[in-house]
Amino acid sequence: MKLLLTSGGVTNPSIHSALVQLLGKPIDECHALFVPTAQWGHPMCDPTSVQRSIVGHPASGRQYLSGLGWASLGVLELTALPTIGPERWIPWVREADVLLADGGEATYLAHWMRESGLADLLPSLPETVWVGVSAGSMVMTPRIGTYFVEWPSAPDDRALGLVGFSIFPHLNFFPTNTPADAERWAAEIGVPAYAIDEQTAIQVVDGTVEVISEGQWSKFES
Repeated sequence: MKLLLTSGGVTNPSIHSALVQLLGKPIDECHALFVPTAQWGHPMCDPTSVQRSIVGHPASGRQYLSGLGWASLGVLELTALPTIGPERWIPWVREADVLLADGGEATYLAHWMRESGLADLLPSLPETVWVGVSAGSMVMTPRIGTYFVEWPSAPDDRALGLVGFSIFPHLNFFPTNTPADAERWAAEIGVPAYAIDEQTAIQVVDGTVEVISEGQWSKFES
């Protein structure tokens, strides 16, 4: 799987160009599945925020994700998958060019990626692109840090560990996401880490990591 891990989505021409290169064809020729699951685990999200994210409402900022002009856009709700069987949903995923993983609570998303079987399927999708926003990016990392755990049932701060670094998103976007906050978070995370703002993405293809940015970011060594 090819990863484009962002804080705020496809927010500038550099990230847009990287996405098109990963897809190998124009966005309007690509079929996307939108994964809203992480939102259900975060106390700041609700049915209205999910609806706005799916339709790409300007107030949600998700014109930078679901509203990019895909050939088709479907919804893949991970909490439903265990009840319908893999023979139904696995073909949907295999036929998609890109999975769009929205933000919310990363440990909740990791839980349902495991429970649904999607986490086990990902290694068999080498040409599929995963575009993450916030928690949708953090879920691929080894740990998110207790700083970001908002799901009361989370056993710890571990995520899927499909990449070897952690991500501090929304740098300078919220009052609690300052560079100083990122430094304190990184000091406890125990793995290499990046703090990224809304204009930054981390691309991972075949183990090669590249930062794509028109904004601010920092890297912290473990």
